[in-house]
Order: sequence, then structure tokens, then C-alpha cells
Amino acid sequence: MKFGIIRERKNPPDRRVVLSPGACQKVLKNHPKAEIIVEPSPIRVFKDAEYKNKGLEVAFKMNECDVLLGVKEVPIEALIPNKKYFFFSHTIKKQPYNRKLLKAILAKNIELYDHEVITNQKEQRVVAFGRYAGIVGAYNGFRAYGLKYGTFELPKAETLSDQRALISELKKIQLPNIKIILTGRGRVGNGAREMLDAMGLRKVNVGEYLEEAFNEPVYCQIDASDYNKRKDGERGNKADFFANPETYKTNFSRFTRVSDLYIAGHFYGDGAPYLFTREDVKHPDFKIKVVADISCDIDGPVATTIRASTIAKPIYGYDPKTEKETNFKNKSAIAVMAVDNLPCELPNDASVGFGAAFMKHVIPAFFNKDVDGVLLRARMTKNGKLTNRYSYLQDYVDGP
Repeated sequence: MKFGIIRERKNPPDRRVVLSPGACQKVLKNHPKAEIIVEPSPIRVFKDAEYKNKGLEVAFKMNECDVLLGVKEVPIEALIPNKKYFFFSHTIKKQPYNRKLLKAILAKNIELYDHEVITNQKEQRVVAFGRYAGIVGAYNGFRAYGLKYGTFELPKAETLSDQRALISELKKIQLPNIKIILTGRGRVGNGAREMLDAMGLRKVNVGEYLEEAFNEPVYCQIDASDYNKRKDGERGNKADFFANPETYKTNFSRFTRVSDLYIAGHFYGDGAPYLFTREDVKHPDFKIKVVADISCDIDGPVATTIRASTIAKPIYGYDPKTEKETNFKNKSAIAVMAVDNLPCELPNDASVGFGAAFMKHVIPAFFNKDVDGVLLRARMTKNGKLTNRYSYLQDYVDGP
């Protein structure tokens, strides 16, 4: 089985890679029948020479490979027919901007495996960049706070080498006695929590956070059962919420009344109530002035996120009165950090972590006859057609 590490060609450039030089070396050691060729790249976080130094072939020979491994969408003109591809296609939710890509994949008889649907037998994702989105998102949230109020300046995350460097910078800042609310206990939320804990911030429970005043900055991490309640007044729980989101309404306003900085690291499912609306933001009791929306659902559950921001310009202002974008430093503005490709700012760490999971859960499936069904569940297309699992996309493919 010959694997190809493809060059990332999407703009803006993405420096991440599925397998680092060290990861490639481990794959070859653990699977004697495996071969790896690395396509040359001028932007990849690991230089071509680093792969060569590990004994790997670096060459424009992707045509010779059986399985091609990438991170972001491959431009249609760069797709090689009749190959197996792994990348984030951003099509499983019928994203309009990638309909032509999925059509081309089918037309070129490509077998597509989407990283987003690589799961274990319990249908849990096993390969993801979420932790790194949380790490960078939390850092960017504090950076936005400092710039909003002119109290401190942090360097951009993309200029720093790794998570330790980010933590080192965060430890230098002096925060006032603010309250920080963090939603989500998954990969993203817990990645953000890593940063808050590394800063030495005090963690408090919901009762303390809502009722008490502190002479130091504190944070509270909550999940869906904390910021939603059943419409009928009955006692709910997280499992019930995810099974029946339409029977719940938001209870997040109790947090917006006392919070200064909000870090959104939750997963938002279809049918779930919004955390807060544009009308909620207009209320005099709405205290939040900085939002780090790592989840970044546009015009969704976090009403201040009216567009995604970019690594180049990560912060914009939201004016509650006009519901329009404004200068984030304006007194009335809410500063919004809503970068939708945060792991790109930490390409080394993100690639190493992603590669470790890919080696553990995916690579073995090519040599053990996919005994756990990892490839079967992630395979979106085969023989020029959608697989049964993804047949719900047929009307999307048939669209204009």
C-alpha cells in the first residue's frame, strides 16, 4: 500500500499535514508493507528536507500512490482520477460552496474518505483538530480582550512555535477581576480549558460564578445542561437535551449578566436553541464585551458572530444597536474573534496530534481488512457513486 502526502493547495495556505516526518517513520516501522511518498511543498510546516532526513522519498509522484492524504479540500483541477483520498471535504452538511467538488469527485471515480466522519464503532470521532482550535481560540480570546481595552498586547498565535509558547505569553499578562464563561466539554472546550488552567486561573462552579464576586479573574466551564432548560419545567439532562433539543430553551442569560469574556467551544446541533439572540444582546443586563467564538456558526447560536474572521484580521466589532459590524474598540462594541481555521495557527502541534490519532485509528485499517469498519464508515464515494451511508447527499449532488 503506497501512501502519498499531498501538497496543500487551497487558499489561504494551510501549513498542516496529516503525517509529520516522525509519524511517517513510525508508519513504515509498524507496517512493513506500507510505502510513503511526500509531494514537495514550500508552505508545509515540516520542510521537505525534514522528510528526506527520515529516509522518505520527496517527489512529484502522487500518480504512483494508492491513497492520498491531505488536510483541506483539494482544488478540482488538482484531483487525480481513480485514487483514494482523505481530506476535509466540507460536504457532509450539504455546504453549497463545495457541491462542485463532490460532483467532480464522483465524476473522476475517486474514493473519498472524509476526516470529519472517521469514527469508532460507537460513532465517536477519533481524528480531529478540535483540541488545537480550543487552544488557539482561548489564546486569541485573551488577545482580543487586551486589544479591546488597550491593557496588554499579545503576539499573534501564528508567530509562536507551539502551545508552550502561547502559554508563556499568557502568563505574562495581568488580567483584571473578570469572569470568563466557557461553553463545551468536548475536544474544543477542553482544549480551551487547558489554556485557562495553564495560566493559573481559578475555576469556580456555576453557583459560585453566578452569585459571588471575586478579587481575581475566574472562569466557569459549562455544558448544554447548564445553559438550557426544558420548556415544560421538568428536570432535564444532557442526554435528553441531545435527543430532544426542540423541547428545550436557552438559560444562558444568567451567565451573560455576569460575564466579561465568553469563549464558545460547544457543539451546536440542529434544532437546539440559540444561546443568545440579537435581541438578547440589546438588553442592558448583557455584560459580555469580548466573544471568542471557536465554534463559529455564522448567524447562529452566538448572535454576535455575523461572519467568520481571518487569521490576518481575527477581530471585528459587533454593534448591538445596529446589529452591524463596527470598530471593536468602540465602547459600545462587542469584540468578536471568530476565526474558522484556528488550528492553522498552531500547525506543528496540530499536525503531530492529528497524525498520532490517524496512525492509531486509520492506518491499521488498511492492513487488517478494516476489521473495525473505520474505512467503511468514512467512505463517502465509491465507483462513481455515493455510498449508502451518504446517499442522503444525492439531492445535493444533483443540484445546480
